[in-house]
Amino acid sequence: MSISAEVPRPLVSDTLMVNLVYLLYLAGYFTGITAIIGIVLAYVKIGDAEPLERSHYQFQIRTFWIGLLYLTVGFALSIVLVGFAILFWWFIWSAVRIIKGGVAFNDGLPIANPKSWLFG
Repeated sequence: MSISAEVPRPLVSDTLMVNLVYLLYLAGYFTGITAIIGIVLAYVKIGDAEPLERSHYQFQIRTFWIGLLYLTVGFALSIVLVGFAILFWWFIWSAVRIIKGGVAFNDGLPIANPKSWLFG
């Protein structure tokens, strides 16, 4: 009698996981903590991801860290009012990246330049 060496299927597919991270980032506008959950998921899943998913995980990870940089500088400079312009830019920039990434993934397209500072 032999034991089957089948690898169990994951409870959540890779497709759903990439979309979940984008949705957690959107919810992060209201809660903040969900964006942190999203980046943890992206870091956990990037190692065994296919090339399509890997480009989106890289894009999501960079979106988080660059966005955190914009937020930090924006809040620090809001004392001298220029920070409000930086915070406004962060909002537009992150919304475009999240929406563009989600649409591209649902169309089956990788992010052309996942390491971009702009919109990929």
